[in-house]
Amino acid sequence: MAKSLFITYDGLTDPLGQSQILPYLTGLAQSGHSITILSCEKKERFLLRKSTIEQICKAANIKWHYLIFHTSPPILAKYYDLYQLTRYAIKLHKSAPFDIIHCRSYLAAGIGVLLKKRFGVPFLFDMRGFWVDERIDGAIWDHDKWIYKIAYRNWKKKEAQFIRQSDHIVSLTEAAKQEIETWTAYNKSTPITVIPCSADMQLFTLKTNEENRIARQLLNIPDQAFVVSYLGSLGTWYMLDEMLLFYKILLEKKNEVFLLVLTPDDREIVYQAASRLGLDEAKILVQFANREDVPKLIKASDISLSFIKPAYSKIASSPTKLGELLAMGISVICNKIGDVEKIVSESNGGFILNNLDVSTIKEIVAKLEISDIEPINRDFIIAYYSLEHALDQYRNIYQEIRSLSG
Repeated sequence: MAKSLFITYDGLTDPLGQSQILPYLTGLAQSGHSITILSCEKKERFLLRKSTIEQICKAANIKWHYLIFHTSPPILAKYYDLYQLTRYAIKLHKSAPFDIIHCRSYLAAGIGVLLKKRFGVPFLFDMRGFWVDERIDGAIWDHDKWIYKIAYRNWKKKEAQFIRQSDHIVSLTEAAKQEIETWTAYNKSTPITVIPCSADMQLFTLKTNEENRIARQLLNIPDQAFVVSYLGSLGTWYMLDEMLLFYKILLEKKNEVFLLVLTPDDREIVYQAASRLGLDEAKILVQFANREDVPKLIKASDISLSFIKPAYSKIASSPTKLGELLAMGISVICNKIGDVEKIVSESNGGFILNNLDVSTIKEIVAKLEISDIEPINRDFIIAYYSLEHALDQYRNIYQEIRSLSG
């Protein structure tokens, strides 16, 4: 079995760490692999959830090492964090050498490349998406400013290095895999495995009529209402104005329509955007829900929206919410990004919008009689999104890479 160092700039105490990092690593540990995690934790979340994560790691026999994430000074803080993570990773490897350096996304990948060059340990690049292009596409970096132009050029060179030095690459989508295979930095002998973001099938269970009724009671939504929902964060990628426009057009076709938004973000973001469109707030419900409570409330939905800003980098995106919603039997309305069209089509999971203009939205709304929403092929969703399927793929990768280190 492999002895792996998993390096992540995302914290285990972040919601993402608990949903998209720990389940994979605890599964690998339970398969007999020796897992050590090195993460960068945000102070507030760390103080709140440290003991919970420690218990999870202890139960799985995972060793967890961490540093505290810094935010200032801007830009320099990130380099300082990476410097500290690099020193720590070298120290860990020198004290008890690893068979695999498993790096999550770009910020950790540079450490994997360094350890490979210095110590010859195989490097697994779990890229999670096109991080550099996401900075530009999402306007996180202003490409008109010289400092970000330099950062973009430097990180694109690093991206090519990560691809070139990888012993195995994990991509979230088939679309991204096909794109990577066209890059000059890609070595055709390097395997690429597609592993989408998994959904917890034990938490996100198939919706029953009774669960739908109870959810509506909790939210004070009438049984006969048509409920459109949105699940997740707002801003950067998710197109709130277009989703509210969809809701507005749907209101013209149906008498009693509620919009349910479950988000960790400030509810005023939704209400202010709704006000700009002249929407009545009375039937727009915005609230936060802990991960374990999400299914209890989102099961009030008849259908759920996920409109993501179309951009080059989004071909590598695998929205976690998509698998969770489809696993619960909640049909979705999405625009084209990554492998979403293929997934929705093969699972009979809802509707894909080719554009987000008014005429296209009206076409979909016209189809949205509740009797026309057919059952989702949950067997397909389980096969595609289940944690066990992802673990089987990671086990195969670890076994293959382990053979490289002897």
